Amino acid sequence: MRASILPVAGMEKLLKKAGAARVSQDAKEALCEVLEEHALTLGAKAIKFAHHSGRKTVKASDVKLAAKE
Repeated sequence: MRASILPVAGMEKLLKKAGAARVSQDAKEALCEVLEEHALTLGAKAIKFAHHSGRKTVKASDVKLAAKE
C-alpha cells in the first residue's frame, strides 16, 4: 500500500463507531484508500468554488458546497 495521509488507526475507530465488532487490517486500509480518494475529489471541487469566487483560500462553505454536488 502507498503512503497514507490518514491514519489507519482512525479507520478502525470509524468502523467500530459504525457498529463493527472487529475490523481486519485489510478493511482499515481499504477504507483509508477510499476516503482519501473521495477527499481529494472533494477538495478539487472546493478549490474550483474558491477560485470561482475570486479567492485563493478554500473556506468551509466551499467544502460544504462541493459535498452537496
